[in-house]
This record gives sequence, structure tokens and C-alpha cells, in this order.
Amino acid sequence: MTTIGRCWMAALGLMMTTAACGSSDTPGAGTKAALIDRAPTPKNEFTPVEIETTLDNLIAKVNEGTVEPMQMVVLLKNLNTYFAPIATGANRAMGELEVTGNVLGPTDQSTDPTTSQDIQNQQIQQAVADGAEGIGISPYGDFNGAAMDDAVAKGVHVVTFDGDVPTSKRSFYVGTLNKSAGATAGKTLLAMLPPPPGTVLIHGTFGAVWMDGYNRTQGAREVIEAAGYVPLVSEAVYHADEAFDVDSMKSRIEAADPPVIGMVGLFDISYRCVMGADAAGIPDVPIVAFDFNPKTVEYMRQGRIKATHTQRQYYQGYLVPYILYGIRTIGLDGTKEILAPLMDGGSTVNTGISTVPSDKIDAYNDFLDMIGATQ
Repeated sequence: MTTIGRCWMAALGLMMTTAACGSSDTPGAGTKAALIDRAPTPKNEFTPVEIETTLDNLIAKVNEGTVEPMQMVVLLKNLNTYFAPIATGANRAMGELEVTGNVLGPTDQSTDPTTSQDIQNQQIQQAVADGAEGIGISPYGDFNGAAMDDAVAKGVHVVTFDGDVPTSKRSFYVGTLNKSAGATAGKTLLAMLPPPPGTVLIHGTFGAVWMDGYNRTQGAREVIEAAGYVPLVSEAVYHADEAFDVDSMKSRIEAADPPVIGMVGLFDISYRCVMGADAAGIPDVPIVAFDFNPKTVEYMRQGRIKATHTQRQYYQGYLVPYILYGIRTIGLDGTKEILAPLMDGGSTVNTGISTVPSDKIDAYNDFLDMIGATQ
């Protein structure tokens, strides 16, 4: 474990570090590191070829110049479940780059959100104090904006992933384009529906407090409405009892006019759409989901969920250290030029999503096994 890891473990008992592979001894100033030699990723139908090609191009450009040691840290909201593949990708990239640093995140799911936000701000400050030259962070929105901007003001480049603070001075956001992802999920469902009229229930979110979820919901709403159906949002309630969420869907389905003819879930808990359909007495309604929750997979194998849409968490984690290293070695503009095939706008790196039909579960699992990111 590096010095940074020891400091944070002592000061922040809620956190666990997963040290990156490679030496924890920082080479002396001016020491040239070995050229980056990334093992090729085996090909699979779910391999994001454009991301892989862009990474290879970035490495080739970096290797043209002076490859030097670097210190960085990657901060996650959690090291478990959804975030586990992100941790895997970040650790692998940091090992390949032979940088000094850690991937950090809480393991206690019960930690109060406000406490988690405060801890993350402390981590940013500690990283800067300990000499980090780059910080990757899955932020809690604007709560972390000031700490991020302070790091940037002190010469530390910051890259966000999974979630973003677009008003901050971060260099890049790496992750899913949520409005586009919601639209993709909506289009997957549309191919399974009878002609209008009909209502489509969206297990999403009403409010713009959580902008990522709201944008994903809006993307689905717009394509469903444009196709002539009535979109009906049922709030996905993470922190309530599961029965509360199911009852809410049931009441909306029963009151819908015209009747509900399809359902789309937009978050990790979208397997609950099956439970809502059963409660409302429409078990045969087509359902598509989001993410790769084990319960979602179970319903897919039963034929209840027709397809799901997975975010590329592993590649979010894998890209961030390479991007930070690129900024350090070839500059922000040079890195942006190489990342152009993945860019949406001036600072967003789109990792995209994968559509996984129910008859492709085993192929997708093979892909996850191949990259070591089984969820």
C-alpha cells in the first residue's frame, strides 16, 4: 500500500483501498519509465472496438514522447456491486501505467450520503496535499465541485466518471450519455410493441435533482411519445421498501388510459418492473431493463425481461487513468485530439452502452469474464 493509502486508511476508517499493481516506490524525479505495453483485449461481440482502438492510439502517442512516473488517485462512491467493474478497470490501467496511487471507495453501504460526500472532499484535499498530479472521481454532484475546483487551481487535473459536475473545472467527464441511453432503451422496447394507441410505463424519475436519472428518463419519454404512445413515469425509489416501489407501479398501471402495453426500466433496480406487472395482472407485457443486476438476469432467463442495457463501467474505470496520464504527458489538447472519436462536445468522453437481448446473456457473461469484470 502506498503512503497515500496509509494516510487515508488511518484518517478515514470507513474507506478501503485497492492498491494498483506495480511498484509502490516512486522513481526519482526525472526518471524515465518503461514504454507502455498494453496487452491486447480478446475480441467478443460486446467488445467496444472504438474504445479499444482509441486507447491504443493514445498509448502510441504517449510512447512517442518521454514516458515519466506519475502519482494519481481514483475515487469511487463504492467498491462493491455496480462500482466493482470500475475498480477492476482502474486498477488494471494503473498497473499497466506503473503509476503510484490507489483506487479508493467505501465498503459500508449504510454510510450516510452526507458523510460520504464529506469524506470524498477530504480525499480530494488529501490527494492534493500528498502530491497527486491527477484525480479521477465519481462525484456526488455539486457537493464536490468546490473541492474539485480547488484541486484544479493547484495544478491537479480532475476527470469525472459515472457522474459529473459539468459546472466544475474538471478536464473530462467519462461515462454514459444518459439522454441517449434512455432513448436507446425506449427504442429497444418500441420494436416489441403493437401499434398505438397504448401507454408505456417508464420506471424512471420525475425530478431534475438527480440529473443523470432525469436525463435518461427524458430520453426514453421523448422517443416513446414521438412514436405515438403515452409515456407514464413511475418513480424508481431506491431507498424505500421494494413493495412500495411495486405498489406505486401497480397503481399507475391500473389507472392508465389507454392501457399499459409495455414497460421500460432505466436503472439497476428495473427488475422490479416484472413485479409491478405481476401485481397489476399484466404478466405478458413486454419489458426491457437497464444494467446487469442478478435479479434482472434471472428474469431475462425466464423470458420475463426481453433485453437489458448495460453501461460500460469497466471501461469508465479503465479509461480514466490513461486519460489522466495522457494529460500529464502530451497535454490536454493532445489528449482531446486522440479521444475525438469518443467525444461528445468539448469535454465528454462517451463510453456508450451495450444492448443485451435475453438470448445473449451467456455471450455477455463471456465478455465480462474475458475482461475480469464479472458483476
